[in-house]
Amino acid sequence: MKIALIQYSPIWEAKEENIKKLNELITTSSIDADVLVFPEMTLTGFTMNSSKLAETIEGISFQYFSNFASKLNKDIFAGIIEEDGKSFYNSLVHFDNNGVIKNIYRKIHPFSLVNEQEHISAGENIVITDIGNVKIGLTICYDLRFPELYRLYAKEKVDVIINIANWPVPRIEHWKHLLKARAIENQCFIVGVNRVGIDAKSYKYNGCSSVFNPMGEEIVLLENDEKIIQTEIDISEVNKTRNKFGFLEDMKLI
Repeated sequence: MKIALIQYSPIWEAKEENIKKLNELITTSSIDADVLVFPEMTLTGFTMNSSKLAETIEGISFQYFSNFASKLNKDIFAGIIEEDGKSFYNSLVHFDNNGVIKNIYRKIHPFSLVNEQEHISAGENIVITDIGNVKIGLTICYDLRFPELYRLYAKEKVDVIINIANWPVPRIEHWKHLLKARAIENQCFIVGVNRVGIDAKSYKYNGCSSVFNPMGEEIVLLENDEKIIQTEIDISEVNKTRNKFGFLEDMKLI
């Protein structure tokens, strides 16, 4: 499976400007990938202004990524502030290569350090999507600190877990080490996509978007650059690793 990690610096709360920016970034790059993964709250940055920026599936973000996936004939994973009834969610949406919404994951752990829970409702369920025979678990940013969530995905024998984020520089070593740990303990590929730049609240981000294999080995990691990172993963490594080291079969508490 060929994956493109879209590491970029979104303009604060400016969906249409970010659409133009992403169009330029992607059309000027030579993308040879089956899957494109974007950072958390892709077109807005990590804002708590959910009442203004949240949208239903008819909204601009949903329509943009749907059309883009269809046009490129690629699966897309993007972050959107989703409105459902009277609730708002920090969501990770999987658009298939026909532009159809295949699955939506709602962030289970709102980031309490900035009171995200006051503006965003917590999701309640893990979400496993697929591309062909590849099973993919979905997570967002702060979820990465809660290994019990990832164990639920491991129990379902997913091949890949994606985490999209707005993870700032002061704790970036946590980001890198936690991604690696989640790959090792769950014996699967971990794909982490983070933003770069400075947001309206002066938080700094240096990306470090990366992919780790089921043995916890770094396949790719890029710091600082606003760039599309492309790599290829061999899904057969997952079963090879799990068959050689039967650690998941020895779990007692999950």
